[in-house]
Amino acid sequence: MADLKFYTNPQSRGQIVRWMLEEVGQPYETEILTYDGTLKGEAYRAINPMQKIPAIVHRGKVVTEASAICLYLADAFPDAGLAPPLGQRAEYYRWTFFASGPVEAAFSNKSAGWEPDADKQRMFGYGSFDRAIDALETAVDGKRFISGDKFSAADIVVGSTIGFMLMFKLLNPRPAFSDYLASVTDRDAYRRGKQLDEEAAATLAA
Repeated sequence: MADLKFYTNPQSRGQIVRWMLEEVGQPYETEILTYDGTLKGEAYRAINPMQKIPAIVHRGKVVTEASAICLYLADAFPDAGLAPPLGQRAEYYRWTFFASGPVEAAFSNKSAGWEPDADKQRMFGYGSFDRAIDALETAVDGKRFISGDKFSAADIVVGSTIGFMLMFKLLNPRPAFSDYLASVTDRDAYRRGKQLDEEAAATLAA
């Protein structure tokens, strides 16, 4: 059994972690969970009481939340070079958590057909959907990578977030988004991850 186990469903945010695992390049075991079956079982509840995916277990330690998993793996496997040096992580942390916090909340609420009224926006971490998206555009505009001049785990989180929103047609394909996404996804690890998830999805559908 591998020291690293990955719990996912190919049609979930687990795609983010799959990409990260392929970038890390270390052996890992995958367990595919079904939404109406194993995801709700007691075995997985013991790993994540929220019964959400993705999750990993690395050397007996559980990590949940896609962004946390990506940053954890970057630190756990430093030879992969997916985290900037400690003194150069300002934008790395800033935009990783911006994408997984305000943008994720804005995206989720928008997809559910709801946004806070103008007089309630200050109660929410993103204010309004448009404000969050404009800030995200500022973060990636003219950049090949989100943090410095090298690809990092932050690009996996931010790139995946942009990709999901474009796929669900909740984001206008502004040039800044399209150009940045093309840059960060032009990688063998990204393509391997996509292929693995497509194969897993086909198996589940059969």
